[in-house]
Amino acid sequence: MPDVNRRRFLQIAGATTAFTALSASIQRAAALPAHHRTGSIEDVEHIVVLMQENRSFDHYFGTLRGVRGFGDPRPVTLPGGKPVWHQKDDTGTEILPFHPDADDLGLAFVQDLPHGWNDTQAALNGGRHDRWVPAKGATSMAYLTRDDIPFHYALADAFTICDAYHCSFPGSTDPNRYYLWSGYVGNDGTGGGPVLGNDEKGYSWTTYPERLERAGVSWKIYQDVGDGLDAAGGWGWIQDAYRGNYGDNSLLYFDQYRTARPGDPLYDKARTGTDARTGEGLFDRLRADVKNGTLPQVSWIVAPEAFTEHPNWPANYGAWYVSQVLDALTGVPEVWAKTVLFLTYDENDGFFDHVVPPFPPASAAQGASTADAGSDVFPGDGGNVPGPYGLGPRVPMLVVSPWSKGGYVCSETFDHTSVIRFIERRFGVHEPNISPWRRAVCGDLTSAFDFSRPDTRPVPLPDTAGYRPPDRDRHPDYVPAPPARGALPRQERGQRPTRPLKYAPFVDASADPAAGTLTLTFSSGPHAGAAFLVTSANRDDGPWTYTTAAGTTVSGTWDAADRGGAHELTVHGPDGFLRAFKGRAGDAGPEVTARHTGADVELTFTNQGTKAVSLTVADAYHKGRKYVVRVRPGTTVRRRFDLAASRRWYDLTVVAPSDTGFLRRFAGHVENGQPGVSDPAIGAE
Repeated sequence: MPDVNRRRFLQIAGATTAFTALSASIQRAAALPAHHRTGSIEDVEHIVVLMQENRSFDHYFGTLRGVRGFGDPRPVTLPGGKPVWHQKDDTGTEILPFHPDADDLGLAFVQDLPHGWNDTQAALNGGRHDRWVPAKGATSMAYLTRDDIPFHYALADAFTICDAYHCSFPGSTDPNRYYLWSGYVGNDGTGGGPVLGNDEKGYSWTTYPERLERAGVSWKIYQDVGDGLDAAGGWGWIQDAYRGNYGDNSLLYFDQYRTARPGDPLYDKARTGTDARTGEGLFDRLRADVKNGTLPQVSWIVAPEAFTEHPNWPANYGAWYVSQVLDALTGVPEVWAKTVLFLTYDENDGFFDHVVPPFPPASAAQGASTADAGSDVFPGDGGNVPGPYGLGPRVPMLVVSPWSKGGYVCSETFDHTSVIRFIERRFGVHEPNISPWRRAVCGDLTSAFDFSRPDTRPVPLPDTAGYRPPDRDRHPDYVPAPPARGALPRQERGQRPTRPLKYAPFVDASADPAAGTLTLTFSSGPHAGAAFLVTSANRDDGPWTYTTAAGTTVSGTWDAADRGGAHELTVHGPDGFLRAFKGRAGDAGPEVTARHTGADVELTFTNQGTKAVSLTVADAYHKGRKYVVRVRPGTTVRRRFDLAASRRWYDLTVVAPSDTGFLRRFAGHVENGQPGVSDPAIGAE
């Protein structure tokens, strides 16, 4: 049936008839209503996690409309002054994000890139974020579009995409999966940790499935596996890319699972699966459990290698696999009505993402945190450089459920431990391995849902039958070449609805003219924690990072005496938040602060000098609109800015015509507990 007819058919036909005729269970996922007994998270009875492999957010979704992608109006600036996309190789040649020139890119076997601890720390470069190409190679800057991966984009358009979801660890697969299954990588040095690579030596700290087992919460790993332990004591999965689990069940690198025997829950629920001799597949077991009412409360699905979306395998093989998972989960509408599917990716491989990940300060010289960050920084050893354990770069996260429909974007900061915390919220099983700093910075994924108002509208999604592998072979790597002259990609025009968040951040400046210093005070508001990145355009000892747990403040001071008192600092925070401070710390004069008030933003202008000043406010969301505020010596003036026309987004720059060196900039989104729309400046020409 042609796409236009299929859409029209779903509009005019009843759900049951439409789905029978179309035989497209992927569309059932978007049409079946939610269980709505309490209108809360308690209505969720099944949580299913499918973690795929090695794709960054920008690599997949940088061109998707309404997310913080290539059209981000407030990107971090590189030390050289250009926006973060202008990465350079070792010769100084700029390589911007580029779309590879290949037919059917979604089915191409794009090369795998370096993605270990040392090379990722090199790419991030202490928060400077400027060494991606030297550390990863030119393919790092390659990206896909809707035409390449239409199924992934359709899922985002139908459900909820998280555009501030980061991998937990700046490195390879196993450590990120340890965060998913245990909350850390043995950061305290016990149980075989800390683990910085795919060493798979055998570890013994407690995992989250063990805690679920002790609490009486049912769980299971769905996987295709081989005949059990090999002679060396390792996991002997079938060496077949279409059946083996690729070693992605990282629980099997823990001694308590390796030594488990039949009858032990760690064996029966984590080590069993399909067997080459039986021919029973993962989907057979999953469908049977859904049909028989035995789907566990918590499940993890581990895909075979060819379907993991790991580079050197096609992205759209994974699309076919995800559609099969949805086919199984939606097979019984009453079960799907109570189910949440989290589709995410363990790490970014070597693919570039433009958002600098939040990270804890390594020392007092690098920043501060009101949440304990003592266990979040690796001190280094003989073979591994020092650096923060995380967060790592952004990766895709799609929240697929009856409570997350509508094409929303959720911009709260998350990581893999957020999945554990969602399970904590639902079933009450605490994971003590998650650090205080990580709990302060990352949310628990509940903001990606609206449990109070289930959406029952059917939404068509594309068929994936054409993505089923035509053979059982791994093909040679496709190595894309960047164009001779790069250009910043265009992001799709348009907005999407946003989930309400709890952020109410502010950053206030206070100058000490006598000392020639500028102090910034940070807060993320009373209800959510956040990390702030501070960069400077006139000094090279940054960047700096400041974390505030909910309801706390922290301050940092910059001495500008050796720069003639001049300062030029920019602060980036969650969901497009930005503050900029430029001026001379040795001058007593105007200062401006900003607060979110209701659905608006209020600026407070204070004149600490001895002469009256006139300040001009320019509004970036209303081109050409300016306001003049006159402030007498020793007085304060408040001005509230109505944000109804910009849908609670603001970008206000304050200058003093009498002092060309003075500038304050305030940008972000005002949260008031209600859904909104994505930043109208994203993707704008």
